[in-house]
Amino acid sequence: MNITLERIPLEKKPVLRQMLELYRYDFSEFDGSDLNKEGRYGYTYLDAYWEEEGRYPFFIKAGEHYAGFILVRKNQGIYHMSEFFILKKYRKQGLGKAAAFAVFYQFPGDWDIAQIPQNKPAQAFWTSIIHDYTNGHFTDQFSDKDNVRFQTFTSVPQQTRIKEAIQ
Repeated sequence: MNITLERIPLEKKPVLRQMLELYRYDFSEFDGSDLNKEGRYGYTYLDAYWEEEGRYPFFIKAGEHYAGFILVRKNQGIYHMSEFFILKKYRKQGLGKAAAFAVFYQFPGDWDIAQIPQNKPAQAFWTSIIHDYTNGHFTDQFSDKDNVRFQTFTSVPQQTRIKEAIQ
């Protein structure tokens, strides 16, 4: 399966908006969200991905098909995985790992990826992915202040990883 990341242009924002509804529906199991008066979950920061510096929206594509999305935010020099979603049809096939690695390679630097305590599947996913990406060189901790579990690590460009593997 050919997996790619596609930067989301403004004209495809409605597609992302619809996918965010699916994501928020799945996530409501963990955060208890309810639909708003219009029958949607909504996403407060959607417009910011085209209006603010340091925000990067991507579709994850399997061949020509939408398989999910990634929303990355850079704040105070640190990259954050704001949202990460794989459609159920494509889960547990390695697509999420490939997409995560691709975005880490694209944005070399310091990363912070957080999960709420109730979302045990996300915690297991991210600790496994980050462990594989960093060969175990990351921190995994809990913030009482923010009530999140988070992992921190530094990503490098793919060419650097290839050079490291050869040496």
